[in-house]
Amino acid sequence: MADTAEATPAPARAPASGRPIPAYGHSAVDYEQRVDYDRLRAYRLSRARAALESSECGAFLLFDFYNIRYTTQTWIGGALGDKMTRYALLTRDAGPVLWDFGSAARHHQLYAPWLAPEDCRAGMLGLRGGIAPAAGLMAAAVREIRGLLEDAGVADLPVGVDIVEPPFLFEMQRQGLRVVDAQQLMLDARVIKNEDEIALLSMAAAMVDGVYQDIAEALKPGVRENEIVALANKRLYEMGSDQVEAINAVSGERCNPHPHNFSDRLIRPGDQAFFDVIQSYNGYRTCYYRTFGVGSATASQRDAYTRAREWMDAAIAAVKPGVGTDVIARLWPRAEEFGFADERAAFGLQFGHGLGLGLHERPVISRLNSLEHPVELQEGMVFALETYCPADDGFSAARIEEEVVVTAAGPQILTKFPAQELFVANAY
Repeated sequence: MADTAEATPAPARAPASGRPIPAYGHSAVDYEQRVDYDRLRAYRLSRARAALESSECGAFLLFDFYNIRYTTQTWIGGALGDKMTRYALLTRDAGPVLWDFGSAARHHQLYAPWLAPEDCRAGMLGLRGGIAPAAGLMAAAVREIRGLLEDAGVADLPVGVDIVEPPFLFEMQRQGLRVVDAQQLMLDARVIKNEDEIALLSMAAAMVDGVYQDIAEALKPGVRENEIVALANKRLYEMGSDQVEAINAVSGERCNPHPHNFSDRLIRPGDQAFFDVIQSYNGYRTCYYRTFGVGSATASQRDAYTRAREWMDAAIAAVKPGVGTDVIARLWPRAEEFGFADERAAFGLQFGHGLGLGLHERPVISRLNSLEHPVELQEGMVFALETYCPADDGFSAARIEEEVVVTAAGPQILTKFPAQELFVANAY
């Protein structure tokens, strides 16, 4: 076994003397302390262990890609993320044990020395039904897991599982394992970021700052939405992104209602256009909207932008440790005030969500859930705040998003591309 000595979870540290959160270069240097990956790995595993120890569970069995990365510090290509074949077992005194695609497991044995070689195992459960459960892969996997639980003396305790295929769940129950929810505990563990996680989130946001400069220069009549998406993907991968998950590119009459996608629409003079860049650097994500006028902007478009900005600024001003998320949600307009029947129909437009290894972590802030079930903000939380305002011309709309770090000295903003006023690209 690798050394499983527990490290006490260190609190997230605010920048010294209120200094800005840095966006480091991607290389290590001898003359500055940058991201400390050993500290990052120890912090994440200690948070997961603390969550396990605070629960009734004898072990966590994790299938969620983000939870696997958080506990094992491993990652493989995103195309395999929805196949439900990678999984990790964390017990109170051992592990984590990781089952992965066979060649990936061999790679971890060579390049992930924080895991014991015998804890990096080949695994295959069936590629989300591609191999039927009748083939016995799931039954064999559960027998192996049960044996490890028996060795650890926790087979009689509940097993916390985050997400799971029904046949695997049924097999666990058939073999006498009691399954409970671990996802809530893991999300709670991930909610407070340490200084290394915050630095990586800042670095990821800085990459998007640069992409928005490229978009502003390219945003001219005749370019298509998908061309902007291609440009953003290329630049992000050149800068070191490990996954460009999605880029929304929305312009002209497509702005209202918001479709959350991109098309091959030709951008035209006077369009309002907004974009969302969702990507990750070393696993840490961005969710980062900006709105532009193309060449010019109408009074209706500018007014919508001003209102979206006012809602954003009010929300940011309220951010500090101890404030409830209901306080922020109440600063945003009710669904009926901007054209929706109810809060469910408007969900995701006046909105906040945690950022980390996952795109939608805790806290989630909206009128749908926060008014009756508020969450107290804590130092070290990082989340994105989003506002949306349709214009009174009936089709334009403004969309703004800022990524916020909660510090004792107040909110710090990671998203730096200018957004206080509507940015008109390539003005005539």
